Amino acid sequence: MASDLDQPSAAAGVEAISVLGDDVRRRMYGFVRRARHPVTREAVAGDAGISAKLAAFHLDKLVAAGLLRARYDNPPGVRRVGRKPKVYEPAGRDIRISIPERHHDVLAEILIDAVHTAEQGEDPRAAARRAAHRRGEALGAEVRARTRPGRLGPERSLTLSEAMLEQHGFEPHRRAPDELRLLNCPFHPLAARSPELVCGINHAFLDGFLAGLRTAGVGAFLAPRPGHCCVELRAVPGGRAAAVQADEDGICRGDDPDETP
Repeated sequence: MASDLDQPSAAAGVEAISVLGDDVRRRMYGFVRRARHPVTREAVAGDAGISAKLAAFHLDKLVAAGLLRARYDNPPGVRRVGRKPKVYEPAGRDIRISIPERHHDVLAEILIDAVHTAEQGEDPRAAARRAAHRRGEALGAEVRARTRPGRLGPERSLTLSEAMLEQHGFEPHRRAPDELRLLNCPFHPLAARSPELVCGINHAFLDGFLAGLRTAGVGAFLAPRPGHCCVELRAVPGGRAAAVQADEDGICRGDDPDETP
């Protein structure tokens, strides 16, 4: 499974779509995809009815946008003496644009993991939360290994969390130095259909992330409010342990008395 950090950003998706806005490039991209094998610029040019030089220009634009990849090799069934020609093939990535961002694929992968790892007689919701926590923990450990932050206090913990949350479409808002509110739910509208299940998965994922990042004095709290994600991160004495206990006691399941976003 690809790392969450390797997923293409929304900005990259917008760039790729803009490249395909050109009719010639869109036709060329379709031709390369339908070929089902690497093709040369001459083959693409012949289909598009343009020169090989102009085809190479457009093909390299598609490569730069991450839609195609290029290498030097002989096309299938062709043997040539001398330098191998440049060939093009699909890059194998999905292009998705959603405003605001949605990441239903992450939710689906968590549910698949839950099915595959569920223990005999385990409650499905508990299995889903466990799978979400493991995924979040692995992501937090990955971020920690990449950034090497050392001992993390609350403020640095929230800063590192903010970067991950932005990448995953949560639209984090640093409401205060010790609090991160999440203005978008990347699992909406599925969260509206089954809030107990999806919000529980979301909370477990973010709690797992904090565990993997090895934060100190920061917890993920269930704090549902209209138009926001159901979870927020904030610095508290006791950190994750206090947040988990608070949610078990039902303290953070009601409306926030301060409705200011």
